[in-house]
Amino acid sequence: MFLQRIGNKGIRLGTLFDRAAARHPGNMVILDHDLDVAPELGRRLALPEVAELVAELASRLWAAGVRTGERIVVHKTDGFDISLLACAAARIGAVPVLLSPKLDGATVVELVRRAQEPYLVTDEAKLTDSLPAEVFEAARKVLLTSGTFEGATPLASYAGAVRVDPITMPPDHPTLITHTSGTTGTPKLAVHTGHTFQARYRPQATVVSAVRSREPVAIHVSFVHSRMFTAMPIAILQGHPLIILKDDEPESVATLFSQVPPGLIEAHPNTFLRWEVLAKDPRGPLSNVKYFSSTFDAIHPRTVHTLLGASRRRLPLFAQAYGQSEVGPIAARTYSRKRGAEADGRCVGSPFHGMTNVRVVSRDGRPPTKSSPGFIEVRSDGRIVTYLGEHQRWEKQVNDGWWRMGDVGYRTKWGCLHLLDREVDEIPGVESTLEIEDKLFARVEDLIEVIIIPGPDGRPVPVVSTRDDKPLDERVWRDAVVGLPPMADPVRWKLEDLPQTATTKIKRLELARLLASGSDGTAGSNGASASNGTASANGAAGSNGSAGGLS
Repeated sequence: MFLQRIGNKGIRLGTLFDRAAARHPGNMVILDHDLDVAPELGRRLALPEVAELVAELASRLWAAGVRTGERIVVHKTDGFDISLLACAAARIGAVPVLLSPKLDGATVVELVRRAQEPYLVTDEAKLTDSLPAEVFEAARKVLLTSGTFEGATPLASYAGAVRVDPITMPPDHPTLITHTSGTTGTPKLAVHTGHTFQARYRPQATVVSAVRSREPVAIHVSFVHSRMFTAMPIAILQGHPLIILKDDEPESVATLFSQVPPGLIEAHPNTFLRWEVLAKDPRGPLSNVKYFSSTFDAIHPRTVHTLLGASRRRLPLFAQAYGQSEVGPIAARTYSRKRGAEADGRCVGSPFHGMTNVRVVSRDGRPPTKSSPGFIEVRSDGRIVTYLGEHQRWEKQVNDGWWRMGDVGYRTKWGCLHLLDREVDEIPGVESTLEIEDKLFARVEDLIEVIIIPGPDGRPVPVVSTRDDKPLDERVWRDAVVGLPPMADPVRWKLEDLPQTATTKIKRLELARLLASGSDGTAGSNGASASNGTASANGAAGSNGSAGGLS
């Protein structure tokens, strides 16, 4: 789209921190954890220190043999140094391939093979605990960020290597490879260029530009996700101190936010859900927040209302963008205290004028409506250029420049896009599982997760998690389901046992498979009786339902 193309010279991740440090040398990056590659730097780093670390890591990679155009897979224990290693690889013209720490070893080996003999940056913990020996056969060379392991070389052994000048690659050259969520199978490797990243940077930058200069921006986003590489540059280039969170545990977050109050927070929807308890914290960790921002997945109205109520700023806003790893943000809307997320049902907003576009394609020859939704297709210059090694799969989702999102919905006469479900998650007789989940969240205060999936017999089954894992009140549940489509009785799972991606999305197909196999979670079936008269979908006791998440 034309506003994404004007002056688009590419994202230039390799020199990102150099440019930010030159503009704002006094600004800080504040962490809630130590960096495995440089624990001695502590948790409060000035931008020039971060720029120096990226340059040092780039020189170490070069000394290890990595050259321009080659691929470097980064799969290590979670931490911000994953993102810094990506910038270091880009600095020497190499292409970082980022794999979630939550991926299982077999999947990692498959993706490393798909990257065609890349360098692998990992650590002792991954090689000891999850990665099979085959990873050494799939990788050209294995480098360690921490620890030791036979056959692998510590990056620290190249410390003090001769500095390498930054290499600027053409904007249409691959600059980063991330992977898809894997909610429907083995993740695909999405190839981003400097041009596509800069294109998706622009609509997102409009939100941060509204935050007062020098106010801290807090980010809790998967370090391997493409969103990190637009959210992070926007914050530091616009002059905001940056708070980077690895942990979303409410107590530690409340402590840090009380010490360094953020003006804007970017996080996953389920992270915001977990942070609802911060609204009642006497320290007021959310009191200075002017803007909450989220992409990734649907946000529940109760969460929006709770977070906005915790801010003491005048007219705080919650900005939600609708998008996908493959295309970046496509549409957006904001919520206020007066106009909450429940005001327009499943509305996810309107496209960014001059930058993105949306259409809904009929599935039955009739105009798409709530009762007969169509396929959501989008346009954006932020779209990836291919799936690595699977270009035919990429081509199947492109139709004359339009990208099929895999979601169904409709648009109102005012142009608002309403998202009802993923295509693969639709349940016959249910207009929108997401809408039902929104209503249950609003009616049952103790819920911290609810997922509507098809049971073994095809009926909708609510899988629920409760705060502090407390039993679900039967009377409250009976009242909550009044007026909703007929469902089976709720099945209660511990939140940590639900199969999740690295961005904390619930893997619905995997959950449905586990339910069909007889698993009912470690929490067991709640036994609350549904007022709509259907029988319980709880199967025989089985595994606890835990599964490795994918980004």
